[in-house]
Amino acid sequence: MITKPVGVVCRKTLVNRVTRLWLWLWLQLQLQLRALIRFEMIQFVLLISRQGKVRLTKWYSPYSQKERSKVIRELSGMILSRAPKQCNFVEWRGYKVVYKRYASLFFCMCIDQDDNELEVLEIIHHFVEILDRYFGSVCELDLIFNFHKAYYILDEILIAGELQESSKKTVARLIAAQDSLVETAKEEASSLSTIIAQATK
Repeated sequence: MITKPVGVVCRKTLVNRVTRLWLWLWLQLQLQLRALIRFEMIQFVLLISRQGKVRLTKWYSPYSQKERSKVIRELSGMILSRAPKQCNFVEWRGYKVVYKRYASLFFCMCIDQDDNELEVLEIIHHFVEILDRYFGSVCELDLIFNFHKAYYILDEILIAGELQESSKKTVARLIAAQDSLVETAKEEASSLSTIIAQATK
């Protein structure tokens, strides 16, 4: 049995302890920075037409179905009744609602009181620009007939109420990859149904 010199063992434990200490300090620093740098937390996203019809909703905070319909009713009434020259920020139930009208649609996002409204306006504009790129001058009908794609685009931009992707090119690339996957799946499904139909004859 070969025994290691005592100095080597002590040096290894010392290195391990120092490494653990540095790792612990680094994690503490990360937690402190995360507490200082607060990201925007979006409570929910609503797309409302001028007629008060809801075209898209995404909820990032827990609301019951009854509360959701009440929120939609309240906000659509409040936002649709505002004059075009009024401010795009509305204080509501201890939150701020940031909205912007594009053509016949109102894009609304609800944020906390101390969040930055201008940043949320930029997120709304970012979402609209990506929709425009994808649909080619997006309109309300595009969102009605392709709502699943609008949800997919929104999910690429926002996750858990926070901005995930700010690059339009990256989002466009991911959407194109998703579309090609869907097309491949459709082709495989149609070829499978053809094979099954021939086998059952």
